Amino acid sequence: MSTSNATFAPAGPTGSEIHWNVLEDEGVAFVFGYPVAAVVPILDQLHLRHRRGRETLVNRMAAVPSYVACRTTPNERNRSMTDNAKNKPSSLAGKNGSEILHHVLKEEAVDTLFGYPGGAVLPIMDELYDSPIQFVLTRHEQGACHMADGYARSTGKVGCCLATSGPGATNLVTGLLTAMMDSIPMVAITGQVPSSLIGNDAFQEADTTGVTRPVTKHNVLVKDVNNLGRVVREAFHIARSGRPGPVLVDIAKDATVNIPDGEPDLNIGLPGYKPRGGRGNERQVKLAAETINAAERPVLYVGGGAILSGASEALRAVAHKGGIPTTTTLLGMGAFDETDPLSLRMLGMHGTAYANYAVQTSDCLISVGARFDDRVTGELGMFAPNATIIHIDIDPSSISKNVTVGIPLVGDAAAILEQMLPHIEEKPRQAWHQQIDEWKQTYPLSWTPGEEGRIKPQQVIETLGKMTDHDAIVATGVGQHQMWAAQFYGWTRPRQMLTSGGLGTMGYGVPSAIGAQFGNPGKLVVDIDGDGSYTMTMVEVITAVRYQQPVKFIVLDNDYLGMVRQWQQLFYDRRYSAVDHPCPDFCTIAKGYGAESIRIEHADEVDDGIQQAIKSDGPFVLHVRVEKEENVFPMVAAGKALDEMIHSELI
Repeated sequence: MSTSNATFAPAGPTGSEIHWNVLEDEGVAFVFGYPVAAVVPILDQLHLRHRRGRETLVNRMAAVPSYVACRTTPNERNRSMTDNAKNKPSSLAGKNGSEILHHVLKEEAVDTLFGYPGGAVLPIMDELYDSPIQFVLTRHEQGACHMADGYARSTGKVGCCLATSGPGATNLVTGLLTAMMDSIPMVAITGQVPSSLIGNDAFQEADTTGVTRPVTKHNVLVKDVNNLGRVVREAFHIARSGRPGPVLVDIAKDATVNIPDGEPDLNIGLPGYKPRGGRGNERQVKLAAETINAAERPVLYVGGGAILSGASEALRAVAHKGGIPTTTTLLGMGAFDETDPLSLRMLGMHGTAYANYAVQTSDCLISVGARFDDRVTGELGMFAPNATIIHIDIDPSSISKNVTVGIPLVGDAAAILEQMLPHIEEKPRQAWHQQIDEWKQTYPLSWTPGEEGRIKPQQVIETLGKMTDHDAIVATGVGQHQMWAAQFYGWTRPRQMLTSGGLGTMGYGVPSAIGAQFGNPGKLVVDIDGDGSYTMTMVEVITAVRYQQPVKFIVLDNDYLGMVRQWQQLFYDRRYSAVDHPCPDFCTIAKGYGAESIRIEHADEVDDGIQQAIKSDGPFVLHVRVEKEENVFPMVAAGKALDEMIHSELI
């Protein structure tokens, strides 16, 4: 059931060759960029041309000779939220826009606001000066957006961030799209130039609503202070209701200082917005249950929607009553305890072999809050070929978008599973479980110790899981380390893993972990990161230091952009183009930021290194030098079915 490496043999010039030919004709001498899987064919052409001596296309990269670290002092303001009713004024008449905004934020139970100030939001910042809402000054607006995201994922609350106009607002775009792709509830507040200057190319003006329309669930520009309170209330309602997502409110500066006419309207008025939710159609629920009961090889396929809806308890009840093996997506990890005998762990491109085989062999696939992403399905035409597909989702537009669904169930995942539970029959399904147990024994997730005492990344993550009793809140960046974390940590509960699934945002790990720590004081929060992702946002370690948030940053450093290098090794004959990634001394930088840090290089140092990080009272950076060319297996190549995996060399 394995596949050979894919080959690429086009008849004529490929798009990548044409691309470089045009650049050469245009006299392009330098190309600046960052490689990811989507541009590997382009990088491969660059490698070939470099080897042929085409000097004009060499990507010249100069090493930075020195690094300047900025030491910050701890936050001196230790504030706590007071009772909302106590702070609620009897009337808002005569209050300006910033005061009204602040009132609504408190009513919406916002206790932490991540952001970066600027001229267009100075009136808002002044109102926050004596506020019980903690304003967390980040080092970059993207960091603020990811912190709000990590806060929301780990707590279930709406995350909130703020930025000024122009570049401040546009720096939120990546974070907003990250949240949008993963359905994370967030409200982003941005400043805008005064309404009289909008459209005049004023200083730091940008069409923020135009720029962010494709990356938000909803956005709106507020120019009239009379609308401000209502619009912000609506933003929180839209962000958390139905299929959650980020909402952006862009506020003209004059709307923050003007005073409304009389008592401002704070009542939500969205007559056209009717999100789905609640119970499913009773007839469809019974039909789905009958189909499950009649199946011999059912599988529950669980996505992030199950966590967003709080469906874990109902999910486990259905699985146990029906004896149904359960697999999760990357975003669904923790919805089903991986120590449970029914757990198949993660499926998909880097999922377990036994999860992929079970899905491909199943005769009934019950999808709960998942969207049939291409990284999960493999080649769509060969996905679960013998299964009747039942799809539970709150978003009607997701039904049959990628895979034809036999029985759709639109509504809240938790409500529908509770509704279905009485109709599920208790079945042992011994033959099906025996087949899965055989796959588990034949194709386990495993790794071999590194030669000469070198550290394997899997060892670090597996050890971390054991030392934390699989109970830490763990954020990741994106790349090989993300997949190893998914495979080897051991996820036991929801809202435990924070990662960018849909967009695959490198740099997500550091700020999201910090946001999660703000939302979960007293809990252990760890960022498992790769050297590529970490360097994108490591400046936010300063934020953790300043506010004394004891996040543990574990950086797995292999001197490569590992996932791109793996693809180049397997599918491009080891032509390593633009993936060498030598890093600075992370310990020196961390200590300059004010964080504790150590570096480990040998397998026998792993236990002590992780223990030292966990026991530290403050932020801690553990720089781990790992095996350079370790690969993530199993792996489903592009265009292949789930059961056509490239297996580990161990199998």
